[in-house]
Amino acid sequence: MSEQEAAAAPARKAAAGKTAGRTGTAKAVKAAGRAPAKKAAAAKKAPTGRAPAKKTSPAKKATPAKKAAPAKKAAPTKAAAAKASGSRPESQAARAKRAARINSALAEVYYYAHPELDFENPFELLVATVLSAQTTDLRVNQTTPALFAAYPTPEDMAAADPEALEELIRPTGFFRSKAKSLLGLSAALRDDHGGEVPGSVDELVKLPGVGRKTAFVVLGNAFGVPGLTVDTHFGRLVRRWKLTEQTDAVKVEQEIDDLLPEREWTMFSHRTIFHGRRVCHSRKPACGACPIAELCPSYGEGETDPEKAKKLLKYEMGGQPGQRLKPPADYPGRPAPPLPSRAPATGSASGPAADSATGPAR
Repeated sequence: MSEQEAAAAPARKAAAGKTAGRTGTAKAVKAAGRAPAKKAAAAKKAPTGRAPAKKTSPAKKATPAKKAAPAKKAAPTKAAAAKASGSRPESQAARAKRAARINSALAEVYYYAHPELDFENPFELLVATVLSAQTTDLRVNQTTPALFAAYPTPEDMAAADPEALEELIRPTGFFRSKAKSLLGLSAALRDDHGGEVPGSVDELVKLPGVGRKTAFVVLGNAFGVPGLTVDTHFGRLVRRWKLTEQTDAVKVEQEIDDLLPEREWTMFSHRTIFHGRRVCHSRKPACGACPIAELCPSYGEGETDPEKAKKLLKYEMGGQPGQRLKPPADYPGRPAPPLPSRAPATGSASGPAADSATGPAR
């Protein structure tokens, strides 16, 4: 390098640096000028304020859930039913008052109410009551004269030939099972009770074929011990009268016991059963001819036309013979006829039956 070139080198270097400085500054300024422009363009493109969220495609309309089947309503309680109908549940005192009125009205109509089985002593009543299952008292009364003529005492019946006994009681139905019960209870009376019918519920129900209904029939009508006889007629009527809602015989007995004085139990049974057999029938009650219609909360379940209802009455209420061959003296109807082929033999027991419902049979 010449001396002149060496002397000029610093100047060129300085000039180059200056040029580079300008170039860098220009590039920086140019870049700075472009950036604001882009920013402004972006600002112009975007609306003032917060940028809206990206529009999403509308969601599919949700399918409504399948409507659940409404739950079954629980059966209303007695209290709820009374509330819904606008009336309060009947109190025990009110129900007892109604029961007393019904009993009093029945006593006027059926002043002659009595057990409808012919009998002369506790043993005959016990046997007749066992035979009355699944048949009418009339059919039993037509059957027992020959039976008691052949076997007048427990000892006689316990020693009976089973086939001969079955033949005698055949008209009452279920004669084989009934003969078995009669042989068993007669043997028990002979062996365990000295040939006498016991006078308590606990002892009676231990005898073959004897339940609470039979026991109370015997106690109430042969020993004067009060008790309710809950048969099909009795249960049906006390439910129609809304005195109970029970269907079990023992529970019916307990609830009605609480509504009436003990001294009325036996006769209330007779009056109610009389009414059920004559007027307040199971399928077609004679409502239009009912003598206690004004006291019945179920009036209208049967025939209400008076003339049509009269045709539904049975036994003495309908002008027909009663169920007993030997009815009590104050019975207003006609005695039932004996079976033509079962007429009592000459010399058989045929004295007047002791029918007092509150005293012992004699």
